[in-house]
Amino acid sequence: MIPGHFTYHRPASMADAIKLLSDLGEEARPLAGGHSLIPMMKLRLATPEHLIDLHAVEGLKGIRQEGDNIVIGAMTTQHELLASDVIASSLPILRETALLIADPQVRYRGTIGGNVANGDPGNDMPALMMTLGATYRLEGPDGVREEAAGDFYQGAYFTSLEPGEILTAVSVPAQPPGHGYAYEKLKRKIGDYATAAAAVVLTMSGGKVATCSIGLTNLSETPLLAEDAARAVIGTVLDDASLKRAAEAAITVMSPAGDGRGPVEYRKHVGGIMVERALKRAAARAA
Repeated sequence: MIPGHFTYHRPASMADAIKLLSDLGEEARPLAGGHSLIPMMKLRLATPEHLIDLHAVEGLKGIRQEGDNIVIGAMTTQHELLASDVIASSLPILRETALLIADPQVRYRGTIGGNVANGDPGNDMPALMMTLGATYRLEGPDGVREEAAGDFYQGAYFTSLEPGEILTAVSVPAQPPGHGYAYEKLKRKIGDYATAAAAVVLTMSGGKVATCSIGLTNLSETPLLAEDAARAVIGTVLDDASLKRAAEAAITVMSPAGDGRGPVEYRKHVGGIMVERALKRAAARAA
């Protein structure tokens, strides 16, 4: 289908973009990569009267280290994440996850800001950002604020963004040398959203799990942190019994919808399997 009529804006500064969003109100939407918004507009599920293209806004791209954090501009594409030596060395799970997003054509255009900002429960980066303890930089008419990724998602396509605000950067703590990581994603075909996916970041000490964080993708109306599942493996050698306990604990927080990817019980079942697989692979990588 063809989108409805809209007015196109291309601001050159963040101040101009914020003013446009504030002045135009609910009838305006920011445009990043467009892979979520444009299909919804074609289906007439979204009918904004104004599109505010962020591609000409200076300072929204780039990857840099600031102290113990890696700061990624919101308009940085998935392809640029894959090409970054900083990401490869400090946040390898981010590279692994980006490789599982759609296909190369999408990754050349799709941005990290768009992936995390629109609240789509099927997007891969939100649960990963929660797993990594990331924070989002939000800029709006009332100034700049930082929001933890874990507090940002409130429902399907519903976030804590205030009117006129734009997500401008993602700040992620660099992971320690020797940490283990894995992102396991079950999908029907290349380029599809996850039927179920799990992110794991952990450290080992003396052959046992010392720290662990587990995130879940597309298993609820928001990304999830499986905190009880992570606690279930801390202090263990990740034997079969502890892996099973972790999977069972993760399943208790899942509430997926039954859809073309499978009924609810199936999606919970494979969600537990993704948790077990990610834990095993993360532990094998941990030095």
